[in-house]
Amino acid sequence: MHTSTPSRRGLLRLGAAAVPLIALGTALPATARAATAAPAGALAPAGVPAPAGTVAPAAAGTTARLRMPAESDRHDRTFMAWPALSSIWRTQLSAVRDDIATVAYEISRYEPVVMVARPGQAADARYYCGPGAYHAITVVEISNDDLWIRDFGPTFVVAPGTVAGVDTNFNGWGKTGTPYYQRYTEDAAVAAALLAEYGVDRVRAPFVGEGGALETDGQGTLLATVSSLVNPNRNPGMSQDQVEQALKASLGMDKVIWLAGLAGQDITDYHIDCLARFTAPGRVILDKPGPGTDRTWIDAYEQARQVLRTATDAQGRPLTVVELPGPDRARIRGRGKDFLSSYTNFYVANGAVFVPQFGDAGADARARSILRAEFPGRDVVQLNIDTIASGGGGIHCATQAQPAVPPAL
Repeated sequence: MHTSTPSRRGLLRLGAAAVPLIALGTALPATARAATAAPAGALAPAGVPAPAGTVAPAAAGTTARLRMPAESDRHDRTFMAWPALSSIWRTQLSAVRDDIATVAYEISRYEPVVMVARPGQAADARYYCGPGAYHAITVVEISNDDLWIRDFGPTFVVAPGTVAGVDTNFNGWGKTGTPYYQRYTEDAAVAAALLAEYGVDRVRAPFVGEGGALETDGQGTLLATVSSLVNPNRNPGMSQDQVEQALKASLGMDKVIWLAGLAGQDITDYHIDCLARFTAPGRVILDKPGPGTDRTWIDAYEQARQVLRTATDAQGRPLTVVELPGPDRARIRGRGKDFLSSYTNFYVANGAVFVPQFGDAGADARARSILRAEFPGRDVVQLNIDTIASGGGGIHCATQAQPAVPPAL
């Protein structure tokens, strides 16, 4: 747990219960589509002015609907971000950099890694990450504040012969004016800068959110929590239906399966990537809280289980739900109640699945076994990420995949 700075997942010091959600009206922009030869552009969400020099995606030429792919699809590279600020990590800054360098090194065994780092910290990032990498670990000099690139980086969408990046208008998890607030202004600009660096078209989402709030099977089904997206701290005035239409439009989704989640109890308002994940079309891993977990999180898990067991995906298939039990909180190596002990925050790379191990030997082994069965043909690599976890995140939170471009039709 950070010294004098609330972590991403700590309980509110004010002792508030789950924050109630509001549902007010607002207009949505038109469905986002991109041309295979479209210039870089942006689609502004309601109430958010488009930056100077950006335009909507071109409508001329042969168009293809862009869709967020499954994480298990082939990647060109993994993006990560170098922890930048001692004001956020305090005395843990060096240790969290060690964790990030370890994750980058291990992923580099399977695919290239790109590390975003402030210009003044790039040399240190290269020193930490460079030696012994299998594929290249490239350090790109782009200013950032923190390591959670899943949330502030671009969310990629693809169509035959093309790829684009959706900028989800990161606003620091909507925590301005709360005990959770941390600096995020440079993080908010990373998506646009990274897409420009790699020459990928940018689409500005018609909603405010984060990549960790979005989970898809790659076939048009999205999992999301109401608490993190239908929330006035991100999307004031938007009803659940309006947020759903915005998600469908910008991510190419046909169906959204909503889980209630839990607002106000962590900085993310319970992102889906710590609760439920697709392992294949029609198959969902559900995080089951381990012994010692607060009742509020158990209630959220039970609600999610009930919804998923009766839900169908965009193709009309019922879901097979596989539970992934967490470790015993009394047995983990964690540093206090803010420690994120979720195996469900795993990351799927080319040929491998990266998952935490927490020091509860039985639970660690069980998680590895379950994920091996769910991802046959991939290595399951368990990593000690205790300092990352003490900040309330995990391996998935610290990574973002750029998918390979599907073959042109």
